[in-house]
Amino acid sequence: MAFENKFVQQRIEKAELLRAEGINPYSNDSQRNTTVEKYLNVNADIEHKEDKRDVKRHYILSGRIKLFRIMGKASFIKIEDESGMLQVYVTRDHLPENFYNTVFKKLIEVGDIVEVSGFPFVTGKGELSLHCSEFKLLTKAISPLPEKFHGVTDKEIRYRKRYLDLIMNTNVRKTFQIRSKVISLTRRFFEDKGFLEVETPMMHPIAGGANAKPFVTHHNALGIDRFLRIAPELYLKRLIVGGFEAVFEINRNFRNEGMDATHNPEFTSIEFYWAYKTYKDLIEITKEYFKYLFEHLDLPTILPYSDMEINFEHFQEIPLVESLTTVGGVPKESCKTKESIISYLASKNITVKPGLNLGQLQGELFDEFVEGKLIDPTFITQYPVEISPLARRSDENPAVTERFELFIAGREIANAFSELNDPLDQYERFKSQVDAKDAGDDEAHEMDEDFIDALSYGMAPTAGQGIGIDRLVMLLTNEHSIRDVLLFPAMKPLHHEEKHQEEEK
Repeated sequence: MAFENKFVQQRIEKAELLRAEGINPYSNDSQRNTTVEKYLNVNADIEHKEDKRDVKRHYILSGRIKLFRIMGKASFIKIEDESGMLQVYVTRDHLPENFYNTVFKKLIEVGDIVEVSGFPFVTGKGELSLHCSEFKLLTKAISPLPEKFHGVTDKEIRYRKRYLDLIMNTNVRKTFQIRSKVISLTRRFFEDKGFLEVETPMMHPIAGGANAKPFVTHHNALGIDRFLRIAPELYLKRLIVGGFEAVFEINRNFRNEGMDATHNPEFTSIEFYWAYKTYKDLIEITKEYFKYLFEHLDLPTILPYSDMEINFEHFQEIPLVESLTTVGGVPKESCKTKESIISYLASKNITVKPGLNLGQLQGELFDEFVEGKLIDPTFITQYPVEISPLARRSDENPAVTERFELFIAGREIANAFSELNDPLDQYERFKSQVDAKDAGDDEAHEMDEDFIDALSYGMAPTAGQGIGIDRLVMLLTNEHSIRDVLLFPAMKPLHHEEKHQEEEK
């Protein structure tokens, strides 16, 4: 237990001493009337005053002590709230008798959350500060913070103890503030476009809407298993059948698959469906969406990311098969047949699962030789039917679909297509997916007869799209691991957690 740590024990003893002094170490009567940011802004004029102070102004602020410097009869502390950091000057003569020596110097420490009140002044070194006239402890921290100058740098600790990461690393808080703004702006953008926000089930009778391994849970009341949502697509399209013409859902999805820099089993996306539109309309609204985000987040359109510069003024479109040659450098003759693709991959020492069809093999070529090279925003279009079970076939070329995926910085950010609304074609696509599952593809889509039934009543021509919020935030904040944009990413259990789980079994 953490309480067995000797430094924690010392702080627990101090909490008891505070109680003995009649001070509640966990009081709940804060009178804070401003934030650090507001305080610094409203008192910026103090430096122009003759004595650089104004005793007539009075403020009450609260925050966590991040620095403590004792200097005999006076001390400096720095407190931090969500908005910023403020220096506070604390002296013996401005506090109740003996409080400074018996409580402040001996029982108050870095990490404690306190309330201070007083007037603004500027120090001799030119720092706008608060001259403290009243001091109150709000929360005694019994676990010491990490050493100030090194903070929390171990990524394992940062992810497991995100609260500690947020305390010590201000830039981390900024990342999640931007994430919150992105979600808020996304909602506002689509509402302004006339879309209706909806909520669909998180537990599905059939794992549908995408090709992925599901998480399985048990519904006790119904006595049946349910699958955690891998995508909301099929439910959102049911709403289009029902008569809604523009819907969206900012949703959490769950895919029981691997974890790496761009994948987490639980992730956030927005999916939206738009009746009487095509995938070409989605290309245009996606460009508008990015422009809207950049304007409201005040970001440059030439955005640095790692050692790259991404030009968000330059969106391009390339058909998938064409990209294999123009971007991936694969000879044209090596992209046309199953045999030629397998031979080409073998020449590059790449093996593939047996039984893949032509479209799947072209997808393998794309993954290997194209995706990582797509730095500026690129819409890859005309995906093979075999790897697009829910997308509408192209009227000009029935071997491909009216679909695109948006790639930025070598990663997929969005997936969209003109929706398949022919119930007979959809039924045959599902049947092909079932055959693939029977042949060993555990990510293949299952048959969803209720969705086929819904389509049989008629779904208007519709376009639909999903955008990965996590990967989008990674781009906008220059983060390179999805764990850095998730407050609480999935982590492998620690040894004591595994032991506890075994005991419960």
